[in-house]
Order: sequence, then C-alpha cells, then structure tokens
Amino acid sequence: MRALRRFTVRAQLPEQLLPLGELVLNLRWSWHPETLDLFESVDPELWRSCKGDPVRLLGEVDHERLETLAADRRFIRRLHDAAEDLQEYLTAPRWYQALPDAPRAIAYFSPEFGITEVLPQYSGGLGILAGDHLKTASDLGVPIVGVGLLYRAGYFVQSLSRDGWQQERYPGIDPHGLPLTQLIDASGAPVKIAIGLPEGRTLHAQIWKAQVGRVPLLLLDSDVEDNQPAERGVTDRLYGGGTDHRLLQEMLLGIGGVRALRAYSAVSGAPTPEVFHTNEGHAGFLGLERIRELTETGLSFDEALEAARAGTLFTTHTPVPAGIDRFPRDLVARHFGGDNAWPGVPVDRVLDLGAESDPNMFNMAHMGLRLAQRSNGVSRLHGIVSREMFSGLWPGFDPAEVAIGSVTNGVHAATWVSRSVIELADRELGPSPLEDGGEGFAKIAQVSDDAVWSMRRELRERLVTEVRRRLRTSWLQRGAAPSELDWIDGVFDPAILTIGFARRVPSYKRLTLMLRDRERLTRLLRHPQRPIQMVIAGKAHPADDGGKQLVQQIVQFADSSEVRHRIVFLPDYDIGMARFLYSGADVWLNNPLRPLEACGTSGMKAALNGCLNLSIRDGWWDEMFDGQNGWAIPTADGVEDPDRRDDLESVALYELLENTVTARFYDVAGAGAPPRQWTSMVKHTLSTLGPQVLATRMVREYVERYYLPAAASARVAAADGLLGARELAGWKARIRQAWPAVRVVNVDSAGLGDTPQVGQSLVVRATVELGGLDLGDVEVQASYGRIDEADRLLDSATVGLAHTGAGEGGGLRFEGTIPLRRTGAFGYTVRVLPRHPQLASPAELGLVANPD
Repeated sequence: MRALRRFTVRAQLPEQLLPLGELVLNLRWSWHPETLDLFESVDPELWRSCKGDPVRLLGEVDHERLETLAADRRFIRRLHDAAEDLQEYLTAPRWYQALPDAPRAIAYFSPEFGITEVLPQYSGGLGILAGDHLKTASDLGVPIVGVGLLYRAGYFVQSLSRDGWQQERYPGIDPHGLPLTQLIDASGAPVKIAIGLPEGRTLHAQIWKAQVGRVPLLLLDSDVEDNQPAERGVTDRLYGGGTDHRLLQEMLLGIGGVRALRAYSAVSGAPTPEVFHTNEGHAGFLGLERIRELTETGLSFDEALEAARAGTLFTTHTPVPAGIDRFPRDLVARHFGGDNAWPGVPVDRVLDLGAESDPNMFNMAHMGLRLAQRSNGVSRLHGIVSREMFSGLWPGFDPAEVAIGSVTNGVHAATWVSRSVIELADRELGPSPLEDGGEGFAKIAQVSDDAVWSMRRELRERLVTEVRRRLRTSWLQRGAAPSELDWIDGVFDPAILTIGFARRVPSYKRLTLMLRDRERLTRLLRHPQRPIQMVIAGKAHPADDGGKQLVQQIVQFADSSEVRHRIVFLPDYDIGMARFLYSGADVWLNNPLRPLEACGTSGMKAALNGCLNLSIRDGWWDEMFDGQNGWAIPTADGVEDPDRRDDLESVALYELLENTVTARFYDVAGAGAPPRQWTSMVKHTLSTLGPQVLATRMVREYVERYYLPAAASARVAAADGLLGARELAGWKARIRQAWPAVRVVNVDSAGLGDTPQVGQSLVVRATVELGGLDLGDVEVQASYGRIDEADRLLDSATVGLAHTGAGEGGGLRFEGTIPLRRTGAFGYTVRVLPRHPQLASPAELGLVANPD
C-alpha cells in the first residue's frame, strides 16, 4: 500500500543539544565547513546515508546517540562554539552597514533558488545564481529578502532507461522535513495570502521561510485546504504544467510575493523593501501589485506606475527569445479584467505593459522592462545582445543607447571552492580566499608547482571515485545486474586528463557537438600516450523531446564497450554532483552557440578550483579570457548554415584538444613530475580569475550601480506624499503630448578649413523648435564619431549644445564644440532628448527628435 500523505518526525533534542536545531534551521551550514563537520560528528555513518541532510539526520538519529552527545563535553563545546559563531555572523556589522543612505530592505524575486540540494527548488543556472546572490548578500550584510515559490515536487529527479532515454520522477516534498519554518501570526495561526481569480475563484497560499544566513527567503505554497484542487496544485512543480498553470504560478510569485512581503513585515517588524529586484520576467507581476497598492492611496495609474518603477530593477537572463515567457493576450485579459479587474488598474493598461510585435501575445520580459526604471543583462556581451534584442522598446535610439546595462554574474566562493584549494592558499601568509573580495586567491601564485599538482591529483581521485559510484547506481537503475558491472571498477583513471561538461540541455548549448566526428573523439579518448576522459551531466526539460534525444545520443555513445571506461553520462545533475565535477575536472568544456549563452557560471565555479576553461567566447568567458587561463574555441560567426557552423567549430574543438590541451597536460620532465606549463596556467587562473568571478564583486556592483540609485529614486518619488511620482507622471504626459512638434530645423558648422586635421575643433550650431516645451525640459546634443560607408555613426560620443538665443525665423539657437581626436571618416548629427532629474537614462521615454 502507498501512504496517502507523508511527513517527517524530528527528534526531541536534549536541552544541551538545543542549539543543534538552531544551526539546522539556518542554511548558512550549507557553505560553512565547521558546521557541516559538526553535523557529521553526530553520526558519521547516518550522515552519509542521509546525503548530508541535517534535518533528515535529526529525524533519524537514535535517541541514545543524542543522550551520549549531550554528555560529551567536547561535542557540547564544539556545538556552543558553532552557535556563537553563527550569532556573531548574523549580528556583526559588515560591508553594507558602512554605506550611507543605503536602503533598509531590498526584495529579490526569483522563480527558483538553488541554496542546497537539501532544498530542491531549482532547475539550473538561474536558480543557482539566485541562491549565490542571497548567500553573498548575507556575507556582505545586504538586507535582501528573497521571494519565491515552494514547489511540492521541486524539479524532477532524472534517471535513464536501458536505451538511454531520460526519465523523470517527482518525489513528494514534505515542508516539515526541510529546513523551513512556517510564518505564523501572534496567535500562532499560519499567515496566508489570497489572490482573486476569474469566475469568483481565489488562490490562497501559506508562507514558509528559509533563513539563508542573514537573509530570509519567503516561499509561497498553494497546497492548503482553503484552495480547490486546481488551485491547490499551482505550486506542484517547477516549470511544470501548461500555459494557464504557468500564468497562475507567475501571478502567485509576483502578486502573492508582494503580499507575502507585507505580511512578513507586519508579523516580524522587518522594514518594508525600498527596492524590488525582478530576477527574470517570471516575477514581473509584482509591479502590477505595487501599482494596485498605490492606486488605493489615491494615485492615478500613471502616477502609481512612476512610483513603482522608481525603485525597481529588472534583470534579464536570456538572449534567446524562446526563453522568454509569453502568454496569450486574451488569457491575461481574462485574469486582470472582467469580474477580476482591479479598481484603478485598467486591463488595457496592463495589456499595454506586455505588448510585443505579435498583437496576440503578452510578453513578460517586455512588461518587466516597462515596469522597471533600471535593467541589466548578466555579462558585458549579454548586455550588448539584450540592447539589440529589446531595442524596439526604445525607438529612435541606437542599440548602444538602449537603457539596459550589465552586471556580470559571479559565484559564491564558500559554496563552490573545495577545501583543498583553500588549504593550498592558506599555506601562504595573507587573507583567506574566502575573505573580502577574494584577494587571497593571489597567494596561490606563490605556491610550488608540486603542491598545486598534488592538490589537483587529489581532487581528480575524488571525482573518479564519485563517478564510479554514481555510474554503478545509474546502471542498476537501468536494470543491469550487479554481476554485469565489474567493468565499472576500471572506469576513469586518476592520472588521465579529465574534462567536465555539465549544464541544462537546450539546443543552443550543443551537448552533442563533441559527437560530430565520433571516430576522432574515440581516438582522443583512447590515445595511447595522451588520452582524455570525459564526465557529462545535464537535464533536458521534461517537455523537450529534442533535448532528450541529445541526452540519449551521448548516453548511447558512452555505453559503447570501446569507450565506456573513458566517457560517462551521470544522471540527476544537482548541487551535490556539481561540487565533485567542478573541483575534480582539469578542463571545463563549454561550447554554446555564440552569443546565446547569457553568462554561464559553471565555468567560473570550475576555475575557482584550478580547472582550466575550454570554451566558446560567450557570456563571462568573452570578457575574462586572457590567453593564459584556458583556451578559446574559435567560432564561425557569420556562417548561416547551422550544420556547417557546427562542423567548423567541432573541428576547432578537436584540434585544440589534440594539439594543444593534451600536449600541455602530458608535457612532464619525468614520471611523477608536474607539467610546468599546465600548473602555471592553474596558478594564473586561481590568482587572477578568483577575484573577478566572485559573487561578492557581483553583489557589490548591484548595490552600488542599481540598489542605491533605485532607493534614491524611490525616495524622491515618495517624498511629500508621493508628490515626486505625481509630478513626474504629469511631466511625462506633457512631454509626450508636445513631442511631435519638437523639431531640429537647421544644423550648420564652422571652424574647419578645407582639410580638417586631428586636434582641430568643429563648432556646431542648431536651430530647434521646442513645440511649447521649456528649455529645462530638453537637452540638445551633438553626436559625433567615425562613420561607416552608409554614414552610420559608430562608437559615437555626445556633447551638449548650449542655448545661445533666438534663431532666425523662429526657434531657438544652440551651439557647441566637437573635438577632432581621430583620423578617418568622421560625421556628426544633432538631436533633442527629454531631460528631467528623475530620469535614470536619457532614453527612458523612448523619445528623440532628429533633423528632418
């Protein structure tokens, strides 16, 4: 018989061990080695069988063992030390507390959070990035409050059929068996929020809290008795269900998330957020909820929109249009209009926020951008791609001027750096690599080659052991008998160059590029002097049969008796597996179709363990590759035929592996000696990339470049009873109404002879008609720089033109000076832009007047 419901019973801790419960419920343990060691010492064998899950450990540990520990003075001393260390971590001032006028609270919304494998609420890079963001915010003292959903089945558990086809399983999750607490009010009743739905239905959700160091993470759960069966299943699976289901999930995340924040502040006394960070379009409806709140105070929709936008940041994570959530327009209209309409929030205005080129679709990314005064991509290259991708929202502006910046992602060192690397660095005097901005990584440059090579060998040996263990488990799940699996004991060799490749399996990541020439790959794997071995992992989306076919192709190739000792596919890629892969691989392979990788942080985590990257120059690698920290796979940019492009780039990959990478790895002076050039690259990677790829750098950039300015804008908008928002909305309405009459009537120049030369200056004059606007409403600029054959400005600069009086025949006269600092084809133009101190970008309104 199968149980109808499942739940977890936790141990009753003796009084002396009560701090254990506090340690378990703060997820700082997931990146704090000393606390993990303490948990392991409770019962080492049980700890291993629980796969490092401290909640499960306390649920299964024998009561007699707890009584023994309660009487163990050495254990109690360690327990109290750990508890005191946690309290100091939670209360001591940190980097953020020294900043003036910083926001008291920042809300961070994401559909998934990858904190630890014990809390399976993530599918891939977006969730891991969100988890690292929260952990790093905690380390820096940034007062973030995370907001997400609690999925009762999480993301799927992956296994393989006998023929290598991906299979999915969704094990049920009991929140009481997770390191969570339920949000309750003063009477002890669970706090719940509700969202109205069409046809008089209501979606209810309770709120769970995960404590991530100093950062609370609120997770909404619709599996409550108040709901009808359909609504009860809204938070069943991450990225599961059809279009209607996804829309309800995103309404719960955005609208319900704001309501959960309000409830949390009311119950806990925590300050209400001044800044709202929308991590991808899934949470975009949070802006609508904030507008609704503001209209209830008497603001018009436009005034509320300005007040909400001022404190909002939108981060886009995909350069792939197919990766953006889009809903049928009539479906959105049904959920925000008719019998479910909000007073003060007209449904047509809601639909306008998500408008795109297809009039029948509602675009969540477009809504996110329109509801945020500030926005960014997640690497420099992704910022460029995003400005191109969304340039239609800012008509009249070159893509380079589109109001989307970039903050390159980073990774949380304490989560991803192996202890072996930290111990290696700490042989030298100076700060630990985990302190401050990671400057301690520079010490590794002083460590001997022998020590570096020994560390890398140790990590590779651990990976080999883990590969064999997981491979055996996978084959048993596929139906093999134990007697068939003796060959697994010979899989992989700790002395062989090991390549890691693990990520989600959308087509643009090209999981099977390595299989373009299977015979050549086989020769590389089985080379008599310079062999390689490859460990591969990744999940295809359950609805993506094309991705599952790619997985099957890899699995079937790896199943061949000819190569199965040199290449493996490990199912169920998660945080636990990732730690072994990132630390144990010598080379991290990444071959996306450029420029479709937004950032790609797996290579960063590998680099922090001394693994060298072998990657297409996409995402973060495009800006951080320096020629000595790995290898760049040449790309066939401009080749339109995708098959030919894959052929060209796979050949480049094979040639790098065969002629450069393996040659350097096996270039040793004698048996047992380290490869000097290789270890030099490892030390260079650790000492130079370490500080660059850390999430401390990333979160500091978010704070300084986005959170602080957004908070300042929000305060201006809210001042004097939201007078700032009212005035800005009125000003924008006036500008939009008058703008069709704004014209650049005439442009002329002076100051150059027949042969312009570098060092000279050009005086530019323009006559402009303002259409009834005031001088203070606009900025007149000259844009100048080199030009192409079509007279388009490239890498242009701008200079403001000053008002000099009335022009002939009407209009106003403006004048400025352009310096000639370069040779070659040169050009300039004049334009008029709206100007207001509350604008975050001159392009914010999407209005520009150019010469007729």
